[in-house]
Amino acid sequence: MSNHHLLSFATASSAPPAPPVGVAELNPIDGVVGHSPLLSDVVRRVQRVAPTDMPVMITGETGTGKELLARAIHRRSRRAPRQLVSINLAAVPETLAAAELFGHEKGAFTGADRLRVGRFEAADRGTLFLDEIGELPAEQQVMLLRVLQEGEFERLGGGATRRVDVRLIAATNRDLEIEVQEGRFREDLFYRLNVFPIHVPPLRQRREDIPVLAEYFLQRAASRLGRRIRGIERASMRRLQQYEWPGNIRQLQNVIERSAILCDDGELEVPDTVLCGPRSGARGSEPMHGVFAENLTLEEIKKRYISHLLATTRGNMVRAAAILDVDRRSLYRMVARYQLGTPAQHRCGAGVGREP
Repeated sequence: MSNHHLLSFATASSAPPAPPVGVAELNPIDGVVGHSPLLSDVVRRVQRVAPTDMPVMITGETGTGKELLARAIHRRSRRAPRQLVSINLAAVPETLAAAELFGHEKGAFTGADRLRVGRFEAADRGTLFLDEIGELPAEQQVMLLRVLQEGEFERLGGGATRRVDVRLIAATNRDLEIEVQEGRFREDLFYRLNVFPIHVPPLRQRREDIPVLAEYFLQRAASRLGRRIRGIERASMRRLQQYEWPGNIRQLQNVIERSAILCDDGELEVPDTVLCGPRSGARGSEPMHGVFAENLTLEEIKKRYISHLLATTRGNMVRAAAILDVDRRSLYRMVARYQLGTPAQHRCGAGVGREP
């Protein structure tokens, strides 16, 4: 297989997008195209582990394409004819995590007015993708460990033991080794899940992939909009390559699509107003002084980064949440947790988290 791959995104229900002109001969893995050595290593690891039944742990920042790789692994496994079932554990309330994973009988708890099949049953003989595995509550970690060890579980409110044959792929943007050391994640479960780790590098570490990614997203956007956009102007491409991309590929796709809407024909210009967040060497962006200073805890780094991001976006919670790839409610909770503003400031989106 060629070393040229491109990492883009497909929605949970859609087929992978068609490759751009001139890329078809590269035989990409489900939309994975680019030429950086880091990405080529990721592709090789996907090819190596996909035919096996081993659990896979995909790590990387938000927006790097972890779910895309999970789908690529499933499609190249013997389980491909069966279903790939996905669940984002960060989006599931703690009280409902067990019911989502293992299902429940009618009357198992208040509001359980009918039987519900859980994700493990739905994925039987297929693949289960657990996104944001670091968010799984401690009680459900024990239940998950049992399924991994014994291949069996009970629905909530039921006594019958059910057996399943599931290939598990997990993903997280957290450092689970630190979570284990600090007692928030079970060590035995970590080793069960982390049989074959794949780390997806952030976009800022493989800037050589930015031009081909940007052109790919532009071709898709121009086709949908019915525009004749010849390419990206040189100055805009320089800005794209200098930008730090805290939201990674998902943010790049968003920037290109928004810019394409503002463009008629000719070359695409990426307005400064479309780029938000920290940029490398760009005027108008505030430097992240001290965010990654030595001897800081992970929580302090998170607090400083969110504070800086809110300052850079001038308190715009919608834009800040988009960069972080979280919903506004989650961002409100983080702002309140780190005491970065007041509820009134959160609602109006002005003055939140501004640095002196």
